[in-house]
Amino acid sequence: MAKSDVNLGVVKEVEGSVVVVYFEKKLPPIYSKLTCLIDKGTPKEKEIIIEVEDHIDQHTIRGVAITATQGIARGDTVVDTNGPLTIPVGRGVLGRMINVMGKPIDNEGPLQDIVAWRGIHNAPVPLSERSIKSEIFQTGIKAIDLLTPLERGGKTGLFGGAGCGKTVLITEMINNMFGRYDGVSLFCGVGERSREGEELYTEMKDAGVLDKTTMIFGQMNEPSGVRFRVAQAALTIAEYFRDDLKQDVLLMIDNIFRFVQAGSEVAGLMGRIPSRVGYQSSLGQDLASLQERIASTPSASITSIQAVYVPADDFTDPSAAETFTHLSATVVLSRKMASQGLYPAVDPLASSSKMLNADIVGQRHYNVAKQVKMTMAQYEDLKDIISMLGYDELSDEDQATVVKARQLERFLTQPFATTKHFTGMEGKLVDLDQTLTGCEEILSGKYLDVSPNAFYMIGDISEAKLNIKDKEDKE
Repeated sequence: MAKSDVNLGVVKEVEGSVVVVYFEKKLPPIYSKLTCLIDKGTPKEKEIIIEVEDHIDQHTIRGVAITATQGIARGDTVVDTNGPLTIPVGRGVLGRMINVMGKPIDNEGPLQDIVAWRGIHNAPVPLSERSIKSEIFQTGIKAIDLLTPLERGGKTGLFGGAGCGKTVLITEMINNMFGRYDGVSLFCGVGERSREGEELYTEMKDAGVLDKTTMIFGQMNEPSGVRFRVAQAALTIAEYFRDDLKQDVLLMIDNIFRFVQAGSEVAGLMGRIPSRVGYQSSLGQDLASLQERIASTPSASITSIQAVYVPADDFTDPSAAETFTHLSATVVLSRKMASQGLYPAVDPLASSSKMLNADIVGQRHYNVAKQVKMTMAQYEDLKDIISMLGYDELSDEDQATVVKARQLERFLTQPFATTKHFTGMEGKLVDLDQTLTGCEEILSGKYLDVSPNAFYMIGDISEAKLNIKDKEDKE
């Protein structure tokens, strides 16, 4: 590009992460990437990247800085790159940890084998080109595979308040997938703590699975523009593997609430009028522009598992309610169950999946899941009677229901490989057929005289039988 063709602007205002720029020649389109070089020719030379968010008039834009704005001043020259923010794609990103600008942050040197740099703002796959097959995506986690089966190529939300185990569940799924999943994994950390990113990187390296994984982070301490764009950058990489290399992609996003929160911060910086509970008025559009890009084609799929923080455990909060509408499965984590040590703390009555249909999962799975939920619901109703009158006042039938429910609650707990250093227990991966067999035996009343603790933190039902035998031998 000739120097005369370069579209230059001048900084007029700087307020926090917001930069107002005047362009004499032409106005850059929305989402254009602008650059501003400060302290040029000195050891402190730094490039500030700005994304265009608003057109104020025929010559002026308002943008949000993707990098820290320290050092930028009125009168500084800004260059229009004539394109959006870009991210590198290719096999060279596998095994690497990068940021929203595609720069490595793992101290392993520059990226190799990069095919191209692609814009992060892309249109979703048209409806006519999407796959309509319904396939189950097994995780090896009993409570999820039984009660909320995941859809291959679908979107799953892990809902829960702080400390309920969302990140642990996501890291366990990543750990479980590598042995049984033939595809590429992509972890997107939106507003992640640096501790969580470092731990995840170390775990994957130790497990020897880093070469099939890409990690992209917009960290908690970075500007809101970074946190708001890192998920789109991750999706651009996922779309490359799906569309160009025809590989299935497992996309983990932690945390969707922080994406919404970053969007709210950007809207506030732009001076836009807030909507319900202080969220941005464009909340629905922001989420849809992200979620609609997660889709399957006949050649390959993007399967997404997303952690969703629920503020104050209020599921009517607009961020949680809006996210629900895009998902094929919702896994709700219960603080009450977590406080009782029942991990994973999956609430069997609040969680749901559109895949739990006899035509998709089969009649046996459907019947067992239905019976488990019914038993849990009856137990929930009986809790008030037990607290007021006592367990002994229940009928024999109700007492049997309570025993079965307590056994099922504990049978659906499971030791995780990613928490071994906390619990000292080896992680267990349980096949769906073994989970169904165990639940069928409990529901049949086979273990009514057995303590529910025999079923706590085990894999398949054979381990419970060993616990029962050990206890009998001791007696």
